[in-house]
Amino acid sequence: MNKNKAITTLAVFIILLLGLGYVSAFGVGEERSGSASSVKQGLDLAGGVSITYQVVGEEAPDRDDMNDTIYKLQQRVEGYSTEAQVYQEGTDRINIEIPGVSDANAVLQELGRPGSLIFQDSSGNIVLEGTDVADAQAGYYTNSMQNQEPVVELTLTEAGREKFAEATKKAAPTRDIIYIIFDNAVVSAPSVNAEITDGQAIITGSASFEEAERLASVIRIGGLKLELEELRSNVVGAQLGSAAIETSLKAGAIGMAVVILFMIAVYWIPGVASALALCMYVVLMILLLNGFDITLTLPGIAGIILSIGMAVDANVIIFARIREEIATGKTVRSSIKIGFQKALSAILDGNITTLIAAGVLGVMGSGTVKGFAYTLALGIVVSMFTALVVTRLLLNAFYALGLQDEKFYGKARETKAVNLLSKKAIFFGVSIVLIAVGFVFMGIHHAGSGQALNYSLEFVGGTSTNVTFPEDMAIETIDAQVVPQIEKITGDGNVQTTKVQGTNEVIFKTRIMNVEERQEMASMLSEDFGADPEKTTAETISSTISGEMRQQSVIAVAVAAACMLVYIWFRFKDIRFGASAVAALIHDVLVVLAFYAAARVSVSSTFIACMLTIVGYSINATIVIFDRIRENMRLEGTEHLEELVDRSITQTLSRSIFTSLTTFVMVAVLFVMGVSSIREFALPLMVGIVCGTYSSVCVTGALWYVLRTKFEGKKA
Repeated sequence: MNKNKAITTLAVFIILLLGLGYVSAFGVGEERSGSASSVKQGLDLAGGVSITYQVVGEEAPDRDDMNDTIYKLQQRVEGYSTEAQVYQEGTDRINIEIPGVSDANAVLQELGRPGSLIFQDSSGNIVLEGTDVADAQAGYYTNSMQNQEPVVELTLTEAGREKFAEATKKAAPTRDIIYIIFDNAVVSAPSVNAEITDGQAIITGSASFEEAERLASVIRIGGLKLELEELRSNVVGAQLGSAAIETSLKAGAIGMAVVILFMIAVYWIPGVASALALCMYVVLMILLLNGFDITLTLPGIAGIILSIGMAVDANVIIFARIREEIATGKTVRSSIKIGFQKALSAILDGNITTLIAAGVLGVMGSGTVKGFAYTLALGIVVSMFTALVVTRLLLNAFYALGLQDEKFYGKARETKAVNLLSKKAIFFGVSIVLIAVGFVFMGIHHAGSGQALNYSLEFVGGTSTNVTFPEDMAIETIDAQVVPQIEKITGDGNVQTTKVQGTNEVIFKTRIMNVEERQEMASMLSEDFGADPEKTTAETISSTISGEMRQQSVIAVAVAAACMLVYIWFRFKDIRFGASAVAALIHDVLVVLAFYAAARVSVSSTFIACMLTIVGYSINATIVIFDRIRENMRLEGTEHLEELVDRSITQTLSRSIFTSLTTFVMVAVLFVMGVSSIREFALPLMVGIVCGTYSSVCVTGALWYVLRTKFEGKKA
């Protein structure tokens, strides 16, 4: 790159950064499209719509039918947001909370009113019920005139397939009509043109795609086992409050500033390049979150923090390689080129491994797992682009402008290999003790309270108390004055607060309270805050993370781990690398789980995101060390394997420390400045970062060495 090209590169970059930065800060047009404020946010950050349905009928609904209805509704409302929640209230009510929307009537109209749905032939016989329909979606169909027309695509259950095959066999010869009836009203009357035996059918006749979507929605909502009617609908405010969100944003900005200053102080000119690339990363993430319409919540923020850590990590790997090449006597120009080349495999393997996990979680997961996966996947792609493309362009431009002295880039010092493998028995013992202590604590807590961990209401349900105050109280005032009093009564710090906009009504969700505690809370609210006791009502609510969602999450994580194992096996040509990496993941998860048990940190919806963040962080750190072991084995062979492993870990030690330190600082600032719910999320994440660093440096390489030497003949 010559000087003129370097000037042009920097000028274009600065113009792009300022232009995109302006859009991300202030947006475009009156609606401020593309800005950070227009990113769709979850209930915890921005509020949304809360709808309560009640089961039609005098008898209490069957528990299995209730669970089935909740699960199906959960699948449907995720079309609005992956962070939407559906849970049971009392014995016959179902609550739906959808973040990022503000028009309850529009949601009700689009979602439809769950009611009875039947398919009836022209003689009045019921041929299908709503529960026989597995899915209904709007689509397009190419007709005989080769034109695209909107249709509704039906997918039937196995039982529905058999019923429909028999009905269409009778109706097809005379092209009889099968009426689709919802709440005693005919919503569609398609004629049968042929016998349908595969459980797949299309309904034509819609005037527009929107009309087809409305019919598909009616069919889907009518396929529930229970008939529901709307009891109430409200627009609710953010659970965290604007002050908490502003504090978190300030904490994030401070954390980024510290990371940027650290990178410049340690790496000089490369640090400046990485700082500018990180700024571009932040701007691009804001724009892409808007572009992909991703709902941002605390778990989503976890995915972004992890991807920022990986962006920093990629730069650290590159800069360390450049310094190593300079130390061998190569020119700065050659060192930059070779440094990027040698760092590429570690960066790609680490990011692709994590991207595979994000992809599996995005496809198979639900709720918070999907939200985490989406932001993580997006962040990984953007971080790789900024590290491998933006940083490289800037670094070459700085060099072309005359910053060519090696003092601006640094030189790796010759360091003696740290003798880690000789202490592997100690490291293994420490890990076993930490994990065992966790199980001991879980056993003690289970014997005392029946719960091994401090499960929040998202996992085990709780009590929802509706309170009407004499005046409109800000969420910050409620959090500062009312919530501490409730925590004294419940003895638990996990209290969720939601305001109903346009009213003085506030909803408090706590752990399950008994009658005495409910009465004590009602008295406190009345005496201390003037709440009307006649309007204070309490209902038991189910967990917002259903058993099906938990099962899906566990399966998704297991499949993700298996896919990572296969990828590492394929890339490193040795299954012992993959086995060691997965073992390290399990180790880190169990150690952090032990911390949850010992410290009684609340296991809430952010627990899953926290664990997934730790898994992603750990696998990336492990890959970097394995990549260096693989490289040194190609150059030196395996004659002195123990010394080679120690040297490989030592060569990547500065990367392990610096990456962990920068990521830890970002999370630590959130912990210091954040509200209680953010601190409960940040604290175990900090423990996980420390644990991930420890396992990658002290455990993973040693474990691979043991597997390699004990199972020499098992190489793939």
